[in-house]
Amino acid sequence: MRALSRLTVAAAFAATSLSAQSTAPAPCTKAVSACERWITFSGGPSRSMVYATYALDAVNPRVTRALVMVHGASRNADHYFETSTAAGFLASALDNTIIIAPRYAAGNDTTAQNELKWPEGANSWRSGGFSPAVATISSFDFVDEIVRRLANKRSFPNLTKIVIAGHSAGGQFATRYAMANKVHSTPGVAISYVVANPSSYAWPAAVRPMPTGDADPAGADKEALGPAGEKLHMNFTFGQFDSTKAPTYNKWPAGLVGRTGYTAGVSDEQLIRQLVERPTTYLLGQVDVLPLGGFDSSPNAMAQGPTRRARGEAFFKYVTETLGAKHNAIIVSECGHNDRCIFTTNTVFPVIFP
Repeated sequence: MRALSRLTVAAAFAATSLSAQSTAPAPCTKAVSACERWITFSGGPSRSMVYATYALDAVNPRVTRALVMVHGASRNADHYFETSTAAGFLASALDNTIIIAPRYAAGNDTTAQNELKWPEGANSWRSGGFSPAVATISSFDFVDEIVRRLANKRSFPNLTKIVIAGHSAGGQFATRYAMANKVHSTPGVAISYVVANPSSYAWPAAVRPMPTGDADPAGADKEALGPAGEKLHMNFTFGQFDSTKAPTYNKWPAGLVGRTGYTAGVSDEQLIRQLVERPTTYLLGQVDVLPLGGFDSSPNAMAQGPTRRARGEAFFKYVTETLGAKHNAIIVSECGHNDRCIFTTNTVFPVIFP
């Protein structure tokens, strides 16, 4: 009789579980109004929009991880959302991953009521700049608030991993957010960062790669060719940069000098320590060696290397070999400056869907 009771309870539990799975919401995978969600700051009315595969304020025990994907300079969150959901589909990760693509409205973008705009120049949305409308809210605060929503166990009781990723200008955001954010140690979640093909980094020292070896402009566009084209190149040396060529080469966001916005109250030592300690993977397109796709050719950016690929490899070498970071870098085969190529590649899935 007791055994029969146990069987009855087990059968009832199984039926309830199947019923819960069958009634669970399907992921929203298109950049349509039904996938729009709003993040409100400090009780409102200021707010910003994200696309998300699931609601941010509903109980969802199926979700075990999150991917937050930051768009590029075109601020096309719709495109990056659909790229990310395509990657989720290919990786069979849509059911247990919430994918979020925040929108940083700026410039002449049309905005909804109370939707914040973000700065485009100098300390922009890429580096934690304050909103022109509300001088106490920065672009990094936006993702901080997303992390807090995801870490809320009342909504996501089983979510334990969050990945903050970005490509191009979004890669700039991701690398600076990784070193600066104030929510990395949020209890109950492990946060990692994925930095793809940015044009520049916030260098933790005044040195820069010397124009020799893999940083020699004369042959940098040939780095993708030959038997070593798909391998990480590490032939870089570092030294003092000639500041007469770019007087502000080490000013934030290219370096740590003169920081404003979100990072202003953080010491250089703390930023460097956080840069080293926080788990980061750099995704560099094998053929991202040409000045295409909004390539930053300003003197400050050119001080970091002749191509996006060389800049990423040089930065990776410095933070790992000189500073001792345990970061990873992947040369993504046959990809140029293209987010869909980068993020829908099999070798990248374990990084963005850990």
